[in-house]
Amino acid sequence: MKKMMPWLATMLLAITLIVVVVFVFMQGQNGNKDDTHTAAAAEEKKMTADEIVEVSSELAQIKTNLADPDRIIMVSFSFRLSDKTAKEDFEKIKSITVKPIIIQALADTKAEELSSAKGMKQFNEKLTGLINEALPEPKLKSTSFSDVVIAPM
Repeated sequence: MKKMMPWLATMLLAITLIVVVVFVFMQGQNGNKDDTHTAAAAEEKKMTADEIVEVSSELAQIKTNLADPDRIIMVSFSFRLSDKTAKEDFEKIKSITVKPIIIQALADTKAEELSSAKGMKQFNEKLTGLINEALPEPKLKSTSFSDVVIAPM
């Protein structure tokens, strides 16, 4: 028993040290995410209505099939870009570059995925990433539905 006591103390100390390090590391990660999210939200709140209009674009009335063979969708999107010049560039290519990306993304999407706010948000985030990959300079900040109608064929 005397020979096991130092080993037990060492093991207990090692486990405690590991738990403390993991706890400190996790606290640091959570703090950084919250600060970044809060700063981004504060930046968006500072924009006036005129500034939002200057950096926003719309793409209306896209009609296509969904992944469900018996469902179609009619949808309109609004896009927020980083600045006014990005909006001007986006306006030039939205019907020849952005619209096909949206149609392809919708073709892989089922109606159930778009039936909830969470599903719509995930689709918008996915779409923002796909569009930014296709743009010469990724300046698209967000994508959102401005009108959605899903109907049976």
